[in-house]
Amino acid sequence: MALFAVAGQPSATAAADPAAAGGRATTADAGTGYWHTSGRQILDANDQPVRIAGVNWFGFETDNHVAHGLWARDYKSMIDQMKSLGYNTIRLPYSDDIFKPGTMPDSINFYNMNADLQGLDSLQVMDKIIDYAGSIGLRVILDRHRPDASGQSALWYTASVPESTWITDLKALATRYQGNPAVIGIDLHNEPHDPACWGCGDTSIDWRLAAERAGDAVLGVNPDLLIFVEGIQTYNGTSGWWGGNLMGAGQYPVELDVPNRVVYSAHDYATSVAQQSWFDDPTFPANMPGIWSKYWGYLFEQNIAPVWVGEFGTTLQSTTDQQWLKALVTYLRPTSTYGGDSFNWTFWSWNPDSGDTGGILEGDWQTVDTVKDGYLASIKAPAFDGGGTSGGGSSGTSSGTSSGTSSGTSSGTSAGTSSGTSSGTSSGTSAGSTGGDTGGAGSGGCTAALHVDNQWDAGFTATVTVTAGAAAVNGWTVKWSWPGGQQETSGWGADLAQSGSAVTATNLSYNGALPAAGSTTFGLQGTATGAFTVPALSCTAS
Repeated sequence: MALFAVAGQPSATAAADPAAAGGRATTADAGTGYWHTSGRQILDANDQPVRIAGVNWFGFETDNHVAHGLWARDYKSMIDQMKSLGYNTIRLPYSDDIFKPGTMPDSINFYNMNADLQGLDSLQVMDKIIDYAGSIGLRVILDRHRPDASGQSALWYTASVPESTWITDLKALATRYQGNPAVIGIDLHNEPHDPACWGCGDTSIDWRLAAERAGDAVLGVNPDLLIFVEGIQTYNGTSGWWGGNLMGAGQYPVELDVPNRVVYSAHDYATSVAQQSWFDDPTFPANMPGIWSKYWGYLFEQNIAPVWVGEFGTTLQSTTDQQWLKALVTYLRPTSTYGGDSFNWTFWSWNPDSGDTGGILEGDWQTVDTVKDGYLASIKAPAFDGGGTSGGGSSGTSSGTSSGTSSGTSSGTSAGTSSGTSSGTSSGTSAGSTGGDTGGAGSGGCTAALHVDNQWDAGFTATVTVTAGAAAVNGWTVKWSWPGGQQETSGWGADLAQSGSAVTATNLSYNGALPAAGSTTFGLQGTATGAFTVPALSCTAS
């Protein structure tokens, strides 16, 4: 996300009821191979419709040069949690700085986490994230968010990062991930805005022509990728969100040398980002479908091309924002009814450190904002077939030290002229208390200890540390029984199952093997009423 200009009030015409045939339901085995487009749908290699339903995980575009939160979590644990919540795609913003020789990631914690990232440069860390995501059925869209880490640019080039560098780096990414279907495509440039035009013919500012040049360059080295093309700010005097105005795409479509590769992308936000005139309309929120249809929805409704809402988000603190998000989710069409015959989307953001939207995660980088996540339930979609290569070795055996715990900066979400900085605080429900008790026990070649990280009126989060004994282990199982009515609701870093009060947690493929005295962690979230005693845990190695 970046900045915008407040638009004039467009007419609130009713959105047309799509006349195209209803889509087949998105199934868990959809998503095979590389994808292409047909009318308003994205289809997999077997011509099954797929739905992108994901999150933005930013950081590679900042001066940390890596996805944020790795100072607090193991990257595989983070991706596991995304999947467990029902997200199937990651939009991964980056800047061209990561292609500069010697660019290294900053603020990764290597103590008992992220061990296989140690010593890697930014692009190599990106490889690891993509490979692991693909191995568990998630897909990745690479987003050229900024020319450099200093801030968003109106056009796809700047004085220091010319168009030639932009295209060279896009081609480098397309070549790097050739043959890895976990990467489904590239978002060519984030949020073009004034003076960018669409269809004006001036090659220095016509974003549509630039997208054709870049799209053809990408497909020239990797013809299997989708090309995601965002809108602009102003078309024929009508302005909207940066990147959110696709009014010109119907008359002036992006035409590439390889057919059936273009997906148009819009961004849309609520008042926590900035005020727009349509929020003050007396008919709000009933006016919103007409707004969306005018700016970008018509492309889907008229079966012209698929539409992906690459960014949308809010803190949900105002009633207006709550009404906006509810209306937008309805407009994007429920998966249970329409399957892949729907708008595609990635929510802004997974990160809690987005200054004016917050994230799906709260400030501890583990607790889920269940209210915000719950709004998206009807438009989530299944993960896909596992693809790509293995994510690497064990993530939890390093005895190294942390490289820093700085939270870095937000990727720029403030309205107006501010580039936005991280607040690092929860945007959701009560943060509750932290600390908690730790309980643990050991037998069978390993020990396990549970620590309650956060507790509030109706729930809690906890971290379990598993440690091998005097000999290496190849796998582990941890068991315990809750002392009251606690119920595990989600977990990451382990396969968790609860029956009655009894919980069983088993290792995942990447964190089962531990050297002698080595350790790893997994986390969970659950419901609880009142304080409770931390249970005793048993650990059995295999």
